[in-house]
Amino acid sequence: MTYQKNIVVPVSPMGKPRMTQRDKWKQRPCVMRYRAIKDEITLLVGRAIPEDVESLSWVAYFPMPKSWSKKKKDEHRGRFHRSKPDRDNVDKAILDALFKEDCRIASGTLEKRWDDGNGPRIKLYWS
Repeated sequence: MTYQKNIVVPVSPMGKPRMTQRDKWKQRPCVMRYRAIKDEITLLVGRAIPEDVESLSWVAYFPMPKSWSKKKKDEHRGRFHRSKPDRDNVDKAILDALFKEDCRIASGTLEKRWDDGNGPRIKLYWS
């Protein structure tokens, strides 16, 4: 069986929120949003990525705030996203959505960028 080496997931990326035992029943909005995005990534990617993959890289494209002016949006289009959420929290969210055992992922590059005009999404690359 041959596997695709990259895939684009059309979801708005987010970092994994800090969760507590109460989140099993309390249903905080950030946790509910995280679970919905996680389910959507799992549904869209399915089994396209093999379980034995060792290297996974991603580029997450974040939407720009609606309050920004057109000029500011044009200045930031496609550039590095240097604000929250932290890159490691986005990585946790992506890996948790894709793998039951994400400890097997040994390497990969991570990038956060502002939307480049093609919409918020996550590009996944593996080998």
